[in-house]
Amino acid sequence: MSFIIMPEEIEQYRTDLADYPEALNALDVLEDCEGDLEDASITLAIQSGQEPDTSERWIDGLAKRWRHIICQADLKESLEDGLSGEVLTALTSSTDLPTRLATPVAIFVIKTRIENFCKPLEEKLH
Repeated sequence: MSFIIMPEEIEQYRTDLADYPEALNALDVLEDCEGDLEDASITLAIQSGQEPDTSERWIDGLAKRWRHIICQADLKESLEDGLSGEVLTALTSSTDLPTRLATPVAIFVIKTRIENFCKPLEEKLH
């Protein structure tokens, strides 16, 4: 499932993340990739020294790797409110994701809907 982030959404994220230069860089890459979240996340991963092993659903796999952290109550609640600097700070301080990769991961989780994203983990825990 690939997401195309519309220019208006990117501009809103820019406004919300104005104090986070790495997040703004990630948004520039997203814009260069014509809003294609998957393409942008792979580009950002390569720029961060990672070697994505697939070009389809890579962002999905990366987000799932951190699901146990993303779905913790505080971060989950913050993501329900949308993308913010606080969300990125929480995500990067709890994982080894750099801000430039945390940005597309957070956008992916928001677009997937946090409830849907966390549901498989919650089902495992119950």
